[in-house]
Amino acid sequence: MRVVNIHRRSIHQPKAQVSKLFQTLATSEDKIWPSKNWPAMQFKNGINIGSNGGHGLIRYDITEFKAGHNIKFKFTKPNGFHGTHELRISSISEDTSEIVHNITMNTTFKASILWIFVIRWLHDALIEEAFDNVENYFSEEKKITTYNLWVIFLRSYYKRKSFQIKQA
Repeated sequence: MRVVNIHRRSIHQPKAQVSKLFQTLATSEDKIWPSKNWPAMQFKNGINIGSNGGHGLIRYDITEFKAGHNIKFKFTKPNGFHGTHELRISSISEDTSEIVHNITMNTTFKASILWIFVIRWLHDALIEEAFDNVENYFSEEKKITTYNLWVIFLRSYYKRKSFQIKQA
């Protein structure tokens, strides 16, 4: 199955300011990734081309990186995800930027089922929460991220499953 999944958000800040915030990604001072609610994004060798890592069961290698502009990853797990995801920052105007997260991949039959019923829902919630974090960093009026019932169920299920695995 061909998958294209795009999230975009306008941020009322110059690109330079948003780019500075993105320099914290996958560091101990990460201000973007919602690691209070999701597995942290981590890389063996930091944010560098060729570094491998990911978050939770989703694994990838960094294939492109231009500080302040974009970072692109190639999926290595789950099996059957053949493609990339990318985070870009662009300037809309002098005082407004756009952040975009884009997945482009082909999936095997089994991976398509996993994407349709599980990962897409969790992914969409995670990215929107990360984008809320970016927007909230620059705003006094804070967005509160909410999850739909399916995401709440999936998160609860996987937390229980994770706990059972740790206890075994």
